[in-house]
Amino acid sequence: MNTYDQLASLCLLAARTETLKKLIFSRPIDGDITRATGVLCRIGGKVVLQIETLHSDHKATHENLPLDRTTEDALALRFTRFSQINLLTVGGDCELRRTKKGAEVLLGADKLRHRLSDSTLGTVEIVGNNKEKNRILSGKEPFLVALGVSDKNGRIYDKKQAKFRQINRFLELISDTLPALPEGRIRILDLCCGKSYLSFAVYHYFANILGRQVSMTGVDLKPDVIAYCAEVAENLSFDGLEFVCGNVGTYETEDLPDLVISLHACDTATDLVLERALDFEAKVILATPCCHHELNHSLNCPTLGFIAQHSMLRQKFCDAATDALRLKWLEANGYDVAALELIDPDNTPKNIMLRAIRREDAGEATPAQAQAIAEYRAARDFLMGPRTPKKKK
Repeated sequence: MNTYDQLASLCLLAARTETLKKLIFSRPIDGDITRATGVLCRIGGKVVLQIETLHSDHKATHENLPLDRTTEDALALRFTRFSQINLLTVGGDCELRRTKKGAEVLLGADKLRHRLSDSTLGTVEIVGNNKEKNRILSGKEPFLVALGVSDKNGRIYDKKQAKFRQINRFLELISDTLPALPEGRIRILDLCCGKSYLSFAVYHYFANILGRQVSMTGVDLKPDVIAYCAEVAENLSFDGLEFVCGNVGTYETEDLPDLVISLHACDTATDLVLERALDFEAKVILATPCCHHELNHSLNCPTLGFIAQHSMLRQKFCDAATDALRLKWLEANGYDVAALELIDPDNTPKNIMLRAIRREDAGEATPAQAQAIAEYRAARDFLMGPRTPKKKK
C-alpha cells in the first residue's frame, strides 16, 4: 500500500468514527486549483465527506463523498494532485509531504491510527445541509435567555457562541455516562459553579429533557454570584436547583451526590472538587480544569530540565502532567478514567475534560488499584521529588 492509499484509508477511518476535524489539501500541482478542504457534513440524514475546492478564478466547487471504499480510492487519486495534505482529527494529526525530489513521506500515520482505535475519544460536531448543528439544546431554552446566552427568539449572541457549544458538548458527554447513573431520582453537585451556565443546563437536561426528579446544588465562594443564580433559578421555577455560598473544600451534604461536575475551577480548586467527589463516593465525576500553576511552581525533576528551561514548554508540560496525575489519583481510588476533548481548542485552550466513573469494586483493595496507587506515587515523586516524612513532635 503506497502513502496515498495509507492516508486515504486513515481519512476514511476518521470519517467513519466521526473524529475527522478537517482535511487540508495544499501546495497544488495543478495551477487551476489553489486549495481544498474537507469536513464531515450530514446530508439527508447521512454523514458524508464534503470537499470544497478553491480554483484560481476564485470560484469554489463542492463534492459530497460517501463514506465507503469508492471514496477511499477517490481520495488517494486526489492526493496525487497536491504536494501536502494534512489530516486533523480529535485523536491527533498526520501529514503527507512530497519532497523536492518527488518522494512521498507520510508522518504520524501509525500513531494516529492507534489513537483512533480508542473508544473514549470524543467526536466532532457535524454540520447538516441546513447548517444546523445536531445539539441537545436549541438556543430557545428559557434559561439560556435568562443567562444572556441567547435572545428571546433563540438566536445565540455572537460573543456567546463558544459558551453555547461548550455547554452542549458537556451535556453530550454527560449523556454518555447515563448507564453509570441511577435511573430514577438523581442528586447532582456543581462545585465551584461560578455563574452556573452549566448548573442550569444540566438541571434542564435531567429535569426537562429526561423527565427525572433532580436535586441539584451549586456551590461557590462568591456571595453576589450565588445570589444572582438563586434569583434566576427561582424565576425559572427550577425548584430542584439551589445555590450555596461556601468553601468547596469544607462543603458537606447528607444527600450524597450521584454526579459531581465542575467547569474551569482554577488551579488547585479542581483538586478540591475531585477530593470532595471522592469523599462523597460520587458515581460519576466530570471536571474541566482551568489554569495549572501548582506543578509549574513545584516541578523538581532534573531529568526534565530540557523542558523546564523553556517557560512556555514547561507550562504546557505541567498542564498535561497535572491532569494525568489527577486521573491516576482517581484511578487509584477505584474509578475508570479518561481525558476527553470538550470543545475545539481554537475556541479555548481549557478544553480537556477529566471523566471518572466509579467501579463496583472501588472500595476493595484490588491488585489493579494497588498498582495505580504505586504508579501515582512514583509519578508524583518523579516530578516533585520524594516527599520527606514529617518529624514527630
